[in-house]
Amino acid sequence: MGAESSAAVITVDDIARRDAIADYGLIGAAPEADLQGIVRLAATVCDVDTAVVNLIDDRSQHQVAAIGFEPSVCAREDSMCAVVLQHPGRVIVSDASVDERFAQNPFVTGRLGHVRFYASSPLVTPDGVAIGTLCVFGEEPGDLDAAQSAALDLLAHQVVDVIELRRITRELERSNEQLARFAGQVSHDLRNPLTALAGFIELAVDDPEMDAAPSAARSLARAEAAADRMADMLSDLYEFARLGGAQPRHEQVELAEVVRSALDDLQTVIAEAGAVVEVDAPIRVAGDATLLRALFQNLIANAVKFSAASGATPRVEVRVEPAAGAWRITVDDNGPGIAVDERERVFGLMQRGGTREAAGLGIGLSTCRTIVQAHGGRIGIDESPAGGARVWVMLPAQ
Repeated sequence: MGAESSAAVITVDDIARRDAIADYGLIGAAPEADLQGIVRLAATVCDVDTAVVNLIDDRSQHQVAAIGFEPSVCAREDSMCAVVLQHPGRVIVSDASVDERFAQNPFVTGRLGHVRFYASSPLVTPDGVAIGTLCVFGEEPGDLDAAQSAALDLLAHQVVDVIELRRITRELERSNEQLARFAGQVSHDLRNPLTALAGFIELAVDDPEMDAAPSAARSLARAEAAADRMADMLSDLYEFARLGGAQPRHEQVELAEVVRSALDDLQTVIAEAGAVVEVDAPIRVAGDATLLRALFQNLIANAVKFSAASGATPRVEVRVEPAAGAWRITVDDNGPGIAVDERERVFGLMQRGGTREAAGLGIGLSTCRTIVQAHGGRIGIDESPAGGARVWVMLPAQ
């Protein structure tokens, strides 16, 4: 709604508000059904005919959802909500025509409207930025009782929840698109040399001279199996990323076999680091064996790599315990650990923990989270009893 004219001075708060509003992508879009539902409920609860969600940037007030009239845009200097947003909090005005803040406002004087009763609750983002209001108003003087006032505040919080979910969903969609492009490029770049490697191994295995060198033949056979597994993993991970992480297979999988397969692929890494890896995971889970192998290959490789980089002889333990309808799988190491304020950030694409200095692009944990979430689970990081990091994975028991 509208305010007295004031100098168009853009402050730091205005810039923060403008940037936050832009992140939500609501300006110019069709009204969200959920927001329309909230303004309808706000009008009903507050016993008025009109309610609106206003977003206020450095220039304009944008009505992104409304009931009782068609949403539109007005100049910020005409906005009643812009006045109260300077000091965010619930505002209730029984008669705006006798309130010095609004008496000359065009929404009150008749130039744009005939508002008398006005009430609003601020929309404050999780970062503490007040970006607008949930506002109810009418052309007759009125008031709100305690229950109605509390309901208006609650509905304002729900508006923020709805637009936050929209923002997060849009970011995830962009991340999935980036991951798909990245996976496609990696798949393309690695497939050709991998095919060539597999071809050379096959030629060596078929060489008659291998009959006289059984140990070499066995090593080549293992290398050939590893190359085949890598090719399968590249194909499956690319398809997984292309589908936005939404289509893993769900088959009964022996977790111990999955982890042993990951250890086979990591044999050289483990041997070079002198690492000791202990596994106690005698359970079956519903999942995609290839993706779960990629998950534990990443987690164990990280544990070995960062423990070795800290100068310790790496010790890694993979354990399972039941937890309220789920399996809690932990991967503990004796490395430097991950600082508390880094434990969420390291799951971002192309992110690495500041306390873990080792080579890598920083895509492993991002991929791990995508795989775990696609299986209906959760992943996080705690301090390990072994002194390093504990990465935990919760997977549904059924």
